[in-house]
Amino acid sequence: MQASAIWITGLPASGKTTIAGLVQNHLKSKNIPVMILDGDELRKTLSSDCDYTEQGRKEHNRRVIEVAKLLVKNGITTIIPLISPYRETRERARKEIPNFVEVYVKASLDTCIKRDPKGLYKKAQAGEIKNMTGIQSPYEEPQNPEIILDTEKNTPEQCLNIIIKNLEELGYLK
Repeated sequence: MQASAIWITGLPASGKTTIAGLVQNHLKSKNIPVMILDGDELRKTLSSDCDYTEQGRKEHNRRVIEVAKLLVKNGITTIIPLISPYRETRERARKEIPNFVEVYVKASLDTCIKRDPKGLYKKAQAGEIKNMTGIQSPYEEPQNPEIILDTEKNTPEQCLNIIIKNLEELGYLK
C-alpha cells in the first residue's frame, strides 16, 4: 500500500467534506495513516491572509499543495476536500504531489444552492459575499479526473465505495 493524495474538488455544497470524512474513517479503520487537509480549516490558519480573488485562491491552493506533498512523501494518505476552481491549479497539484488521485464531486449548481449548509449561496445572491464560486466566480470542471462522484444520484456511502474500489484498482489500497 502506498500513501496517496485524494484531491476532492467540486462546487461549494457538492458533498466534498462529507465524503472526505467517510474516506478518512474507512482508512483509519484499516489502520492506514490518513489526514484531511480541509480547505475551510486551512483558510483559518495557513492561509488566513488569502482572500477569495483568483490570486488569493491560487495562493491558498499552492500552500495546500506544499503541505500535501510533505504528508504523502512521509507515508500519510492525504484527503484534500478543496473547491480548487481552476484546472491549472489542479494540474499543478497532479504534477507535484505523488500518487495524486483527482475526485470530482459532481452536483448541479441548483442542487448545491438547495443544500447550502453554510448559507453561502444565499449570502452571495444577496450581495453579502463577493467572488462566490459558481455564482460570481467560475468553477472549471475537471477534464480527466480519476473518479467522478455524482452526489445527486449516489448516497455518501455509495460514493465512499466508489472511491475505495478505485483506490484498490489504482494500487493505493489492498
